[in-house]
Amino acid sequence: MNLASGLKVNAGGRPDHPALLAGDLCWTHAELASEVGRMARRLERRGLGRGDVVGVALRDSASHLVLNYATAWIGAILLPLDWRWTPAETARVATHFRAALVVGEDKAPPPEGAAFLPLAELLADAPQGEPPALIEAPDLPLLISLSSGTTGIPKGPCLTHAQMLRRFWTHWINLGLNANDRYVSATPLYFGGGRTFAMSVLFAGGTVILFPPPFDAQDLCGALQDAAATSTFLVPTQLRSLLALPDEALEPLRSLKLLISSGAPLDPDERCQIDARLNANFCEYYASTEGGGISLSTPMTRRTSPDSVGRPVFGVETEVVGDDDRPLQPGMIGRFRYRGPGVATGYAGEVDAETAGFKDGWFYPGDLAEIDRQGFITLRGRSRDMILRGGVNIYPPEVETALRAHPSVSDAAVVGRPSQRLGQEVAAFCVAASSDEVPDEAQLATWCRERLAPYKVPKSFHWIPSLPRNSAGKVLKAELATRLSET
Repeated sequence: MNLASGLKVNAGGRPDHPALLAGDLCWTHAELASEVGRMARRLERRGLGRGDVVGVALRDSASHLVLNYATAWIGAILLPLDWRWTPAETARVATHFRAALVVGEDKAPPPEGAAFLPLAELLADAPQGEPPALIEAPDLPLLISLSSGTTGIPKGPCLTHAQMLRRFWTHWINLGLNANDRYVSATPLYFGGGRTFAMSVLFAGGTVILFPPPFDAQDLCGALQDAAATSTFLVPTQLRSLLALPDEALEPLRSLKLLISSGAPLDPDERCQIDARLNANFCEYYASTEGGGISLSTPMTRRTSPDSVGRPVFGVETEVVGDDDRPLQPGMIGRFRYRGPGVATGYAGEVDAETAGFKDGWFYPGDLAEIDRQGFITLRGRSRDMILRGGVNIYPPEVETALRAHPSVSDAAVVGRPSQRLGQEVAAFCVAASSDEVPDEAQLATWCRERLAPYKVPKSFHWIPSLPRNSAGKVLKAELATRLSET
């Protein structure tokens, strides 16, 4: 199979239906398929074809999505690259995955040691004739999606067209996205969630409206209203910005058929606020680069299990196991693992699959969790982030939830600090709700003691302007730990 075939079907079945809107640009499905076919022809004329890796280091534009699907059309393998990276970062990742070509922004410095082509130069090619034949094959590789940012050895699970299609299935079966959707793409297309939702809606025959970040929360509300949007996907940091707006500004959010969040977990009280103030059809999608969507928290599941990330999506099996890989009893905390037809089976490049998390058909994302008898999954933090203080396990999300509940704290992250006596102590990094006043640390410690066991109360508090995050909104705790070591 080939995912680009869906665009050809839409071009024949609903040629005049809007497919892609970006500023003044408005392409129908017939026009989108034609643009993708022309781009596929351009890539073919450059000598690219089945199995070649094509790096895409572009802004969130129509050309970005066209190039994604054109790469798929010719059977090449898409390598998403963040256009904001330095040339050295781009070169390191492109070289590691043996990219035959990197297509980047016109004024971007070319990465040393990697074949680089500015987008304008690629678009200047005006190929004549029909687009190339669509490459179709079982287990055809589609995408190498980076899972660990740009630090260390790059890890990228290699997904096939068939695996990505099964991820699309969960969008349709569990979330209800379909050909009638007007989906606002408000997260980076480099990021797995932003890319996959946009490509899924186009495949289904719906309409994608590009509204690329950065933007403020008020502007997003205006964009949703102007687009007559039915659905959008946002990361938690964006949702928190929206919650800071007055109720009257949030009306465009409340009219959405579907509001999706993923990338990092939300606190239970944040889920309640989003349900009440932003959208009654809010879904929290627990997902990963390697597995796609794993579980779904909906208004219905939150009534039964408000602290959980919901139940598994269609086709995904989940388990919690001990260090011996044997399943644990319901309610016990252990290593979380899952498997399914949309889950990758390994990484591209020279990465040991088992040590990286793939084992016996299961993927271990590094999360600690518990699953109750009804199948609800509650995350207990990353196994590498768990703090071991005096032989007692402390799960950072619990402490972070207590800190964020304080009216003077807008954001918080907890890491372990080495302790000669206890092994580790709890250290908290906090962002003040007001730049004019930093909360009293003694009062904040008292606040925590009223809500947490004594051993969970942070030993030290560190005030910073904002938490370091990646493009998915996840806090970079390794960076915070480094800051601790420097103090």
